[in-house]
Amino acid sequence: MLRLQKFLAQAGLGSRRSCEQLIKDKKVYVNGTVASLGAKVSEADEVVFDNQKIVLKSAELKVVMLNKPRGVLSSKKDDKKIKLVFDFLPKVENEPDWIAVGRLDINTSGLMLFTNDGGMAHQLMHPSFEIDREYLVRARGHFNEQKKKNMLSGIKVENEIYKFSDIVPGEKQSTNQWFSVCMLTGKNREVRKLFESQDLEVSRLKRVRIGPIFLPSTLREGSCMNLTESQIKELQNYGK
Repeated sequence: MLRLQKFLAQAGLGSRRSCEQLIKDKKVYVNGTVASLGAKVSEADEVVFDNQKIVLKSAELKVVMLNKPRGVLSSKKDDKKIKLVFDFLPKVENEPDWIAVGRLDINTSGLMLFTNDGGMAHQLMHPSFEIDREYLVRARGHFNEQKKKNMLSGIKVENEIYKFSDIVPGEKQSTNQWFSVCMLTGKNREVRKLFESQDLEVSRLKRVRIGPIFLPSTLREGSCMNLTESQIKELQNYGK
C-alpha cells in the first residue's frame, strides 16, 4: 500500500507536493470516489485523474553504497538534529524512497547499502539469506586463542547468542590490536558486545564488506556511489 500522493508522484504526475494539491482540489478519484488526502492505494485500486487511469511506473532497481562517517545516525528521523545517513544520499524526484539494508550504530563507520526496492531490501535483510558482513575492529585488551575460540563458538549476551563466522588477528599497536571479523547476522551492537564479553574494548569499528560488495578505498567518508548492474545481480544471487 502507498499513500496516494506518493503513488501519483511515482506515476509521473509531478512532485509529492503538487500531487497533494491535486488531491486537495478533488481532481483524483479512487475506485470511482473522490479521493481524500492521506488515502492509501495498491495496484488493485483504480486511480483516475483527468479522466485517465493512472498506472504506477515500475522504478528502475537501484542500489547505492555509502561510506558512513562516525557520528551519523542510521535512521530517518532525529529530534536532536544529528546528521542522518539519508542526508548523504542522492535526492531523486518522483521515485521511491531509499531503504537502508541494515544499520550501523552512531559510532560505527563504513559500508551501508540502500535500495529503492522493498522486495530486495527484505531479501537482503532476511536471516535465511545469510549474507555475511566483514568489519575492521581496533580493540584494547589482551587477546588469546581461548578468546578467539569463545567468539567463534558463540557467547550468550542478554539472552541472545552472538558469534563470529571468522576472526583474524592483525597488527598490534601498543595496547591496541586490529582484527578482521565476519558474521552472518546484523544484530544491534553485535560486534561490540562480543568483544566486550571477552574484556576487549572496541575503540574503532568499520564495516568494509556486505556479501560480495566491498567498500572501495577510493570512496571517501560521506560519499556514495551507485552499484553497477552486474554488482546488483551478484548481490541478488549471493549465497544461492
